[in-house]
Amino acid sequence: MLVTELGAFAIAIEAFGVGSALVISHVGAPMEANRRQPNGIQLLLAAEQEAQRIVSAAREAKMARLRQAKEEAEKEIAAFRAQMEAEFQRKVAESSGDSGANVKRLEQETEAKIEHPKTEGTRISQDVVQMLLKQVTTVKN
Repeated sequence: MLVTELGAFAIAIEAFGVGSALVISHVGAPMEANRRQPNGIQLLLAAEQEAQRIVSAAREAKMARLRQAKEEAEKEIAAFRAQMEAEFQRKVAESSGDSGANVKRLEQETEAKIEHPKTEGTRISQDVVQMLLKQVTTVKN
């Protein structure tokens, strides 16, 4: 609150923040003092202009603080993003280094699984042929 002495009376000016209205109230002398002073209106206008200047300065300071906070937040976000990206790249590098070994291991397992039925088929093929011939040539009464 700004209190200004204006001749025989005082004026209180309150600014309630950005976007709020100014409240100018008479604090000091009675109304007769206004009649005795012809400059009262000019003094009130000057006080109102001073209050508007104070409010404008407060708005500008608030905007500057908001810009500074935004810049700091953007810097923190960029640092966090870089850290997460570096961690991701490290994990990708670790897993891709192993992927070559994993691919080779999987190929070997697949070949072993394919070879097993082939060798078993070859091993028992003579027995199967003999069994089929016996079943086809045997006559049951």
